[in-house]
Amino acid sequence: MAAVAALAATGAGGAGAGSPSPPPAASARRDFYWLRSFVAGGIAGCCAKTTIAPLDRVKILLQAHNRHYKHLGVFSTLCAVPKKEGFLGLYKGNGAMMIRIFPYGAIQFMSFDHYKKIITTKLGISGHVHRLMAGSMAGMTAVICTYPLDMVRVRLAFQVKGEHTYTGIVHAFKTIYAKEGGFLGFYRGLMPTIIGMAPYAGVSFFTFGTLKSVGLTHAPTLLGRPSSDNPNVLVLKTHINLLCGGIAGAIAQTISYPLDVTRRRMQLGTVLPDSEKCLTMWKTLKYIYGHHGIRRGLYRGLSLNYIRCVPSQAVAFTTYELMKQFLHLN
Repeated sequence: MAAVAALAATGAGGAGAGSPSPPPAASARRDFYWLRSFVAGGIAGCCAKTTIAPLDRVKILLQAHNRHYKHLGVFSTLCAVPKKEGFLGLYKGNGAMMIRIFPYGAIQFMSFDHYKKIITTKLGISGHVHRLMAGSMAGMTAVICTYPLDMVRVRLAFQVKGEHTYTGIVHAFKTIYAKEGGFLGFYRGLMPTIIGMAPYAGVSFFTFGTLKSVGLTHAPTLLGRPSSDNPNVLVLKTHINLLCGGIAGAIAQTISYPLDVTRRRMQLGTVLPDSEKCLTMWKTLKYIYGHHGIRRGLYRGLSLNYIRCVPSQAVAFTTYELMKQFLHLN
């Protein structure tokens, strides 16, 4: 991003031989840059996921054809869950989600900036392509680091009141470890997740970064404003940030959605009666397509995903941009 490039340029300019030592405050800001970047990404992820937590729960219920709600649509399920499980039923699994999403968002945003810098300086790849590559690598890194937490969150979100297999996060961890092959049990469905995350994160960061770059280049006064922590750096206005983030999320979700459905089915594993038919990515894709087709199988719940991914990505990118200013990352 332009802000990161400006920061890198400033740091490089002040590191030459004979340069005066930076003041203590500037040195501290540089020393804790990655920590502050980690915190900014984590907060951005938490804000984004909390915004759409009810929609996330409904998506999981529909994707895996939960027997209590499989005959319902998106909005009817949103109404049925509070009636059956209370209002907090819409947020079931959100505690595990927050435990997972803080490090996920932190690792993804922080590693994106890091990978982008490496790709540009070490490989000599610039332009818009480096955003696509860095975004894909950042998404895969975040997934691998936090996948067990996502597995537990999905299992908790799939439960219906009165039919609990797991009593909480810790119990879910213990049960999966004991009954599903130890540590490897937490990585069931990892392959379709990584394959799906590469284009999703890559396209998402690519689209947002490109829209931001083009907007600030061709209409800086209309779309941009000086950063609050560095007047020399232009940032998008908040409502433009939200718009660009939403567009990025919608495009990315359309491309990667069938693999997201496959991942959920594999993650739920022994919870589903047909789990033996969903042991590998290819078998799961074949099973979903054969039994439910494209629209009601591979793309089941996509309308909900459009509704959830637009505000989610909009809030994520916008919060991260605001946190960068608040934590003096520009």
